Amino acid sequence: MSEQAKITDQSGRLDKVAAQLFANYSRSQLQHLIVAGDLLVNGQQKTVKYQVKAGDYLLLTPPPIQHLSLEPENIPLDIVYEDQDLLVVNKPQGMVVHPAPGHPNHTLVNALLYHCPLSTINGTYRPGIVHRIDKDTSGLLMVAKNDLAHQALAKQLKAKKNLREYTALVHGRVANDQGTINAPIGRSLRDRKKQAVIAGGRPAITHYRVIKRYQQFTLIKCTLETGRTHQIRVHLRYLGYPLAGDPLYGPAKTLKGNGQFLHAGKLGFDHPRTQQEMVFEAPLPDIFQKTLEKLDKKENFK
Repeated sequence: MSEQAKITDQSGRLDKVAAQLFANYSRSQLQHLIVAGDLLVNGQQKTVKYQVKAGDYLLLTPPPIQHLSLEPENIPLDIVYEDQDLLVVNKPQGMVVHPAPGHPNHTLVNALLYHCPLSTINGTYRPGIVHRIDKDTSGLLMVAKNDLAHQALAKQLKAKKNLREYTALVHGRVANDQGTINAPIGRSLRDRKKQAVIAGGRPAITHYRVIKRYQQFTLIKCTLETGRTHQIRVHLRYLGYPLAGDPLYGPAKTLKGNGQFLHAGKLGFDHPRTQQEMVFEAPLPDIFQKTLEKLDKKENFK
């Protein structure tokens, strides 16, 4: 049910003022609703930092509640490493990491729960998940089997101590042999399904280096310094080299595949119990490798 309010003498950030006016919601909940476009100002989507003005009209229309159930499912897993504290899994393209509206089951979490106990820090629907990758991105994920491991791995992520390297195939011939994209990312103001480089977004840094240039494409390696939603996909589009096969950020005419050609091929971290440095690698999916072989048969440039 929609709720509405009018700004009279209140002032400050939208999320802060909204928390005063809509008492049934926490400030954190309202921030998510603002980003999702479910809380509008004068009929328009604003950022959480928008400074309200007298006369502004707020309309809150929360999405309908969707009830999810989390059940263990006997789904095969490609486990690269496992011990008492954690496991590293190679997620295939097409698999969602955790249940969410629109994807209530058949996720990586459903499969993991069937395989082993998981940490409880992330709540009911994301147990064990320290970080995630998109549904149509393949590759390595670290998963915590207990809360001690989860806390330690999450702390490393926050301190930017992890190694997360991706292989990406992009449209165009990338000009520089290497570079860094430092551009803030937030919810697109034009399309709520997308992320975008926007003023006031969260800091986001991606490092890249060219592996091979083809006539119309470039194979690159990307290393994440931060981990924003769709970060590599958004940053590469912003740079002018969208990912091949990307249905959301790529061009309409692109390479056929199972979504974007993006693979989390290398993952490194310090073991939460032993502090030993651990690095894992996973080969490219077959469709990615075969696509590169086809490109190799055509004219390519070094």
